[in-house]
Amino acid sequence: MATSAEAPLIAHRGDADGPDNDGPQHQDDSYADRSTQDGEPRGDGDRKIGLFMWLLAISAGISGLLFGYDTGVISATLVSLGTSLSGRELTLADKSIVTSCTSLLALVASPLSSVLADRIGRRPVILLADVLFAAGALGQAYAGTVGQMVFGRSVVGAAVGAASFVTPLYIAELAPAAHRGMLVTLNVLAITLGQVVAYVVGWAFAGHEQGWRYLVGLGTLPAVLQAALLLGMPETPRWLVRAGRVAAARRVIGKTLGGSGIGAAGAAAERVLQDIRREVREEEEEGGVLRGAKGVRAWTEGWRELVTVPKNRRALTIACLLQGLQQLCGFNSLMYFSATIFTLLGFSIPTLTSLSVAVSNFVFTVAALLLIDRIGRRRILLYSIPFMVLGLLLSAGGFWFIKLPNDGLGGIPESGESAAAAAVTILTSMIVFVAAYALGLGNVPWMQSELFPLGVRALGSGLSTATNWSANFVVGLTFLPLMDALTPTWTFVLYAAVCVGGWGAVWRIYPETTGLSLEEATGLLENDWGVGRGGSSRARAGGR
Repeated sequence: MATSAEAPLIAHRGDADGPDNDGPQHQDDSYADRSTQDGEPRGDGDRKIGLFMWLLAISAGISGLLFGYDTGVISATLVSLGTSLSGRELTLADKSIVTSCTSLLALVASPLSSVLADRIGRRPVILLADVLFAAGALGQAYAGTVGQMVFGRSVVGAAVGAASFVTPLYIAELAPAAHRGMLVTLNVLAITLGQVVAYVVGWAFAGHEQGWRYLVGLGTLPAVLQAALLLGMPETPRWLVRAGRVAAARRVIGKTLGGSGIGAAGAAAERVLQDIRREVREEEEEGGVLRGAKGVRAWTEGWRELVTVPKNRRALTIACLLQGLQQLCGFNSLMYFSATIFTLLGFSIPTLTSLSVAVSNFVFTVAALLLIDRIGRRRILLYSIPFMVLGLLLSAGGFWFIKLPNDGLGGIPESGESAAAAAVTILTSMIVFVAAYALGLGNVPWMQSELFPLGVRALGSGLSTATNWSANFVVGLTFLPLMDALTPTWTFVLYAAVCVGGWGAVWRIYPETTGLSLEEATGLLENDWGVGRGGSSRARAGGR
């Protein structure tokens, strides 16, 4: 005989569209760990992250590791290719195309994968990305011409585009609200770890002829590992509810909350489930994206919802702003071309010098992991971006004292004490820039799924991720030409100006979502930009 605590669970089991049996006590409970009036999480929000949720986040984070490895590995590869491709040295144009083609395909893949994520689920898209990661890695390893290398990098780009969109979405839809920032940042940490690994492996193979082939081919191994782990990973409860699989969603929620499905843990899982069902029902009543829409119809309906519904339009504006700013600040120019930059500055082992930048990124991403849910998304951006500006301006000043040779980026600068001091200044300022980036702009934009309602969450996240890759493509294609045409000093000044403009936009329109459930966070944009009204009491202090 069922107890009273079990009764609501049994009442819904196996009936995806049956009547809600929530009593009045559930009507105002938006999430198991919803904030109280004083802004602090209550009840289940204080739960520690369960082992199952940690395993899911780490397993999904392998996509981030691949993302980071494949974006970081190109830096060491470019300085190791020699005449391996097409029997000649690569020109600046060759290097720019090999680098930027990854971003171009990621740009195409991210919105397309958002449609797939809505149709077939989040987990199958991760599996598809793994297949592309493995194929692209092998394609690069066996490349004999520049064209073949571009093809392999393009396949990897499609994988990166799908993974960069779907992995944060997958984790965000599984994570408890009080710990969502930390768990999504764990994926960003995996990205930075992948970059560190790429630089370490690049340094290890630096003296080996054709060692770059092993360097790019190693990306196959994590992809195969994650594909195997996917067999034990569930679909997200929010996608399951939209697909009518309520009982499966209930089981997943119970596991992610670390409970047994009965008693207090069962009640907490039921509150989460009812909140998701309520959002789905409200979207259907408001004429949201049609559940049965397919193909072009689903795409056009999704676009209509994003553009015509004010709160969705605001969410898309904020998400695209943050994703574009993340790239246009110039960070990935360091990831792609750091070895080239440090060669220009006269460092004897440029790949090893680049490693110091990657390690700084990793260390300060660990700090962000611990701070993001305490400080808040908005405030950590407002505090960190000014230090990014400082680092860029110091780099610009350092380059002012570097006298480049007549052949520009292709030669070695004149040596001397002033040049050596300027080189150290540039390295130090780049570390300051990267550290500040890692604390804020490197991870906050990937919280984008918090802003979108369920019905347009995948499409909105996919389109904003496409903005990221559009900007990434521009940076990858233009960085070396800008360094050559504007000089390094004015190139870094340009990036600093972008950061200043971005800080103003964040201050004006980005609300605090820390501590809110996904359903609560989307409500911030219902009538205005929601600045100063969301998040915990600590986070709100930074939003006023």
